[in-house]
Formats: sequence, C-alpha cells, structure tokens
Amino acid sequence: MSLREQYIALMTLLRKEIRRFLRIWPQTLLPSAITMSLYFVIFGSLIGSRIGEMGGFRYMEFVVPGLIMMAIVTNSYSNVVSSFFGSKFNHSVEELLVSPTPNYVILLGFLLGGIARGLLVAIIVTAVSLFFTRLPIYNIGIVMLVVLFTSTLFALAGFINGVYANNFDDISIIPTFVLTPLTYLGGVFYSLDLLPEFWANVSKLNPLVYVVNAFRYGVLGVSDVNVTFAFAMIAVFTVLLFFYSMHLLSSGKRLRQ
Repeated sequence: MSLREQYIALMTLLRKEIRRFLRIWPQTLLPSAITMSLYFVIFGSLIGSRIGEMGGFRYMEFVVPGLIMMAIVTNSYSNVVSSFFGSKFNHSVEELLVSPTPNYVILLGFLLGGIARGLLVAIIVTAVSLFFTRLPIYNIGIVMLVVLFTSTLFALAGFINGVYANNFDDISIIPTFVLTPLTYLGGVFYSLDLLPEFWANVSKLNPLVYVVNAFRYGVLGVSDVNVTFAFAMIAVFTVLLFFYSMHLLSSGKRLRQ
C-alpha cells in the first residue's frame, strides 16, 4: 500500500472507533463524569476536610490528579479491549488481517481510538473537578506527555487482553482483578511517604505509581518518585507492549479461527 492508502486506512479505522464510543456516550463517557463526581464529593467534602493536608496541599487537590489518571487508564483500556474483541468475535478482524493494510496501521487505528476516548474523558473529568477545587498546573508539557503516554500504554494493554480473550467475560477479568487493585494501590488516594519503608518499596513495583506521580508532578509539582525515572518506566512498558502487540498481529495467534 502507498502512504496515502495507509493514511486513508488509518483514518477510516480511527473514525470507526470514535463514532463507536460517541454513539453510545451514555455508556462510555457519562459514567466517568458521575463516578468522579462521587469521588470528589466523598474525598473532598466529607473525608478530605477531616484529613487536612497531604504533600503540602489540601487533600482534595492532592487526589484529583490521581482520579483523572484513573479515568484515563480505565477508559483507554476498556475502549480498545471491547472494540478489538468485538471485531474478533464477529470475524471482521480477519478481513483486516488478509487485506493489504499493514499491521502497524491496524494497531494504530485501535490505539488512537482508545487514546481519543482517554483524552476526551480526561477533559470531562478535569472540567468536573474544577467545580470542587482548583488545579494549579505546574508544568503543562509534563501533563500532556503523561496523559498521552498513559493512554497509549493502557490502550496497548487493552489490545493484548482483547487478543487473548475467548469470550466477553474474559475482557472484564483483567480490569476487575488486576487493573482496579493496581489503581487503588498506585498512590491515587495517599502519598507513599505514609507507608513503612518496606511497603513503599513494594509499591514501586506497581507501574500505576509512576503514572500517577508523574501526572501529579505536572499538576502540583510534587511526586513520591523521581519524575525522570517515572517517564523512563512508562516509556519502557509502552515500547514492550507495542512490540508484543505487533508480534501478536504478525503471528495471527488467537486471531485466525
């Protein structure tokens, strides 16, 4: 395929992905706004006023960056895993694989759809958070990079889950039993400085810790981990998952029935 044809194929896949989640926005976009509003009320108005400050900021200001990242992670992941498994379930992905479309274009099409939903949800949740607190952006460049890298990383993770899933129940196992616990133990609601040294070191094995803290640094200017190292960890995970996803597409493993 020529570059122009590849571009057309990529834009077609992207438009399909965006239209898919916009068409069912009450299921894809609205729940994040409602859920985060409940978090803001509970941790801001009810619990936050009793906790006081954390990391030199009001508790509400401290948890908002983590809550925004939690929404981005969840939506980027779920968009790709549900879309790709749906394509696999109805065998339309097989038509893509036998077409002249390069594998990287197919992968990018699904990834960009997940990234688009993650970014849109980030905007919605951020707008909702402004009704409850202020967000003093410390470094807008870091904020944008973390959002982009994080949505890409978890879109890739969703793609891999979609490849290995055998039925619709399988696409909920990883979010329920892996992603949710890692998110809640990733420093969203607390600082690692509150943990004993042993558990603080154990927490650093959690990739969500680097995502949350890098974003919190971009917003508030504080982090429990070295920000450069956090970016390095996010980049390493992203590259590894990208090449593994390309390997799965190239081999056709679990894709061709």
